[in-house]
Amino acid sequence: MQNPTSPDIVFGQLFKDLHASGLWKDGKSISDAIPKNDPSIILADYEDTKHNQNFDLQSFFAKHFIPFESQAKNFESDQTLSVKEHIEKLWPLLTRSADKAIKGSSLLPLPKPYIVPGGRFNEIYYWDSFFTMLGLQVSGHIHLIESMIDNFAWMLDTYGLIPNGNRSYYLGRSQPPFFSLMVDLLAQSKGDEIYSKYEKALLQEYDFWMSGSIDDKAVDQHLVKLKEDKVLNRYYDRYDTPRPEMYQDDVNEAVHTDQSTASFFQNLRAAAASGWDFSARWMDESAKLSTIHTGDIIPVDLNCLLYFLESTIAKAKALKGDLETERIFLAKANQRKENILGYCWNKELSFFCDYNFHKAEISSFKSLAAVYPLYFKIASVEQANAVAKLIQTEFLKPGGVITTNVPSGQQWDSPNGWAPLQWMTYQGLVNYGHTELANDIRQRWLSLNEKVFKDTGKMLEKYNVENIDLLSGGGEYPVQDGFGWTNGVYLKLLNTAT
Repeated sequence: MQNPTSPDIVFGQLFKDLHASGLWKDGKSISDAIPKNDPSIILADYEDTKHNQNFDLQSFFAKHFIPFESQAKNFESDQTLSVKEHIEKLWPLLTRSADKAIKGSSLLPLPKPYIVPGGRFNEIYYWDSFFTMLGLQVSGHIHLIESMIDNFAWMLDTYGLIPNGNRSYYLGRSQPPFFSLMVDLLAQSKGDEIYSKYEKALLQEYDFWMSGSIDDKAVDQHLVKLKEDKVLNRYYDRYDTPRPEMYQDDVNEAVHTDQSTASFFQNLRAAAASGWDFSARWMDESAKLSTIHTGDIIPVDLNCLLYFLESTIAKAKALKGDLETERIFLAKANQRKENILGYCWNKELSFFCDYNFHKAEISSFKSLAAVYPLYFKIASVEQANAVAKLIQTEFLKPGGVITTNVPSGQQWDSPNGWAPLQWMTYQGLVNYGHTELANDIRQRWLSLNEKVFKDTGKMLEKYNVENIDLLSGGGEYPVQDGFGWTNGVYLKLLNTAT
């Protein structure tokens, strides 16, 4: 099947003119709008009328497009409810039915119901969904978890990847590969047959991340070949143009970089694939977006996720009785574990960090990506103890744990904390017996969520964990409410006793 075309290609100059006009606060609202007519009719009308003296671009847009708005737009919170009760009321508003295809729309229609994050995000998002599922499990919506996993499996079968979200403009990249964790989560409720049901999809996910040729070169797509032919992975997007959802922002930012525009756009897109868009983690010491070089970095968290994917495929094969393939994938997982420990453990900092293969050196940038080897039980006890100590001294704040300690102005840096990383940190610490610190983080995060809900009636995408009297900030768009993964992690932590 040929991939659907992104709206920047479908609408060409009209698309560029809409974004360049500055008439819309958020470029994503342009890229997500639903065409009222066939794109060829809209484009013909634009060519016929755009030079008219009284032509008005906003009026033209309103004539031909319908805004893609949130179903929860007019929802009014009841702040007398508990947060748990509020979330239970929100699930139906964040649920979307199976989609219908609309010609010219950027939405990739999915065959089954799913949950969206909320706010400006009116499509399914890949890694968000795992953390949302944690809450759906607590709420007893197992059927919806399976429905969402079915949609991801369908996208793997249809497009060859799980895209960032179900939009045509996301088809150049995926996101942190949490699919195997979703399968594992569902198996907790429905039994081991779930591993067999999704075995094909797990292998398709693996093929996506491991495709490329590095026999005669060091880097290709997601693959990086290191010394002794050891292989680890990086984030990558196959396109090198401005992101259609933030088109004009990328065009404007490109004038500040010393890179080629193609390299710059690809590095921006790779950072979007990481889910951490954006963070000083992907930039040089100046922490300026113009220096972004995501493609040079082997992220420790990504490779831990792929370790779990390999381990899960091995488990699926073992349950099927295919012991030879189980052995192969266990060997792959063990080799990846060895490579992670060899390349991503910073001995000087006693902390897990990314590896910059372009410079052939380990990064000294500290972030909560360091908890992933604890979450997946890759770290030694001594390493886990050292990571826990640094989290307590440098990352623990009044509202939970901070993502990085760099106040760059980017949303994945100080002072913001994010629900998925609170969960990964909590569970990683529990895995190694650091329950007191884990519970401290848990309680601070829950209390902050509850405080902000009582003050605003909202569950936010991210939170200021340093100053709990302020909301979060930074990034390319205003603070969003809804919010899928915050709801999910809140319910999971609320119902997790250690």
